[in-house]
Amino acid sequence: MRVDLLTKEYPPEIYGGAGVHVAELVRALRTDIDVVVRCFGAPRDAADTFAYGVPAQLKDANATLATLGVDLQMAQDVQGADIVHSHTWYANGAGHIAKLLHGVPHVVTAHSLEPLRPWKAEQLGGGYRVSSWIERTAFEGADAVIAVSDGMRRDILRSYPALDEARVQTVYNGIDLERWKPTVDHDIVRALGIDPDRPAVVFVGRITRQKGLPYLLRAAAALPADVQLVLCAGAPDTPGILAEVTAGVEALQRERTGVVWIDRLLPQHELAAVLTAGTVFVCPSVYEPLGIVNLEAMACGLPVVGTATGGIPEVVADGVTGRLVPIDQATDGTGTPIDPDRFVADLARTLAEVLSDPELAAQMGRAGRVRAEEMFSWSQIATRTREIYASLL
Repeated sequence: MRVDLLTKEYPPEIYGGAGVHVAELVRALRTDIDVVVRCFGAPRDAADTFAYGVPAQLKDANATLATLGVDLQMAQDVQGADIVHSHTWYANGAGHIAKLLHGVPHVVTAHSLEPLRPWKAEQLGGGYRVSSWIERTAFEGADAVIAVSDGMRRDILRSYPALDEARVQTVYNGIDLERWKPTVDHDIVRALGIDPDRPAVVFVGRITRQKGLPYLLRAAAALPADVQLVLCAGAPDTPGILAEVTAGVEALQRERTGVVWIDRLLPQHELAAVLTAGTVFVCPSVYEPLGIVNLEAMACGLPVVGTATGGIPEVVADGVTGRLVPIDQATDGTGTPIDPDRFVADLARTLAEVLSDPELAAQMGRAGRVRAEEMFSWSQIATRTREIYASLL
């Protein structure tokens, strides 16, 4: 069996959870399947991996049109594959066209949904309507749709009611438990400006509306004075959200010490060391299909305080591996808290409760590691994915 896997992100060009997912899935599948990777960006040296650039005529076009230019090249080259598997709307167009052109089954993995990210219009302008059209067309035409959580599956069926429920299956994201594990390296964390002897709340994520970073900055102002806030946050969607976060961080830094903002993508070993040095990991997202960063934190032995939304409750066992923060959300697709002040207060209170009992926090962290081992290994995810492929041939 030959599977052509289509993706925007692939090592070394990774900036989000979808890219991590693709890289790990490919490695797990290649133990017994011929996997050809077709990705965006600069040429890659890895075997059976082909990268595609934006056609010269579209270099200055709207980002969605540039994406379609890449997709068309990918779709042409898929000829000879038995299955085509696309990840995110960026590659969904290539997968759908390849299905029509070459007559091969198309599998889509949903890492997010355009109808639930309306703030993307800030970034894409009218291109957001194009990306939404691409996603809907690909999902409704796909032979199988993989959701990364049961919460995501419900979102897919609600967003695209024309889909046959039987074609939408849940296969969780996973975590490489050999790479992600407790990593004590005080020299690294000190070099990054973190004091390993102080309690710390750690955030990792892109600067985008869905990650809820502005709410965290407000909540952090209410935490005990000795608590550090470590933000591994970069890749802003728009200048506007970057300016909002910058203003929030600077205001917080004027009020308290230990506010550390790392605005670059850390190498895996350094990020594992940062996580291990933390007391609690926080995921204040208002939209999160699953959240690989939560799995990374759990694998490093860190308890997770996360919003009770999307797939987060399927990862974080409330009171066992961390805590869930309640949220009442708008139903307009934005996920905005109906009562932002209450959400901020609940987030601050929950973080303070976990920080106040270091022994319990450590216990929850150990339980998180066990949960990651039992439920989220890549070998399990690859097995389920192979079963879906086999059902289509």
